[in-house]
Amino acid sequence: MNDRILTKFTTRADSRTEPVLPDDVEATDDLGAFGWLRGVRERGLMLELRKKNGNILAVGYSWLEKAEFDPSEGITLFISGQKITIKGRNLNAECGPRVRLFQGLTRHRVPWIQEADEPKRLQAGNAATVVDGIEW
Repeated sequence: MNDRILTKFTTRADSRTEPVLPDDVEATDDLGAFGWLRGVRERGLMLELRKKNGNILAVGYSWLEKAEFDPSEGITLFISGQKITIKGRNLNAECGPRVRLFQGLTRHRVPWIQEADEPKRLQAGNAATVVDGIEW
């Protein structure tokens, strides 16, 4: 019998030498206001909401009941009975090819959203996505 086939079925999966996958950080594009998972099939388990004062709330995507986008009000997420509001500008504008914040939230492709401090807000161009506030 071929030793390679025998080794394949008798060796534990974790002891085989397999390619090392990149960390979540390396597999995520930083778009300033939010992160974007690069892989087409990548899906986030949780969404980190980062306030400029350092507070962070992480919520599970599996608890996302409803997401609503209103250009004048922002994005509202209903997660397990809690209402989370994300305010800013260009929240559904295209930041790259087929990359939009609201669309990414509905497809679980956004691992984090970051509130912008005043210098970042002023430096951002008119077409840039900027998160002015996150309320929970």
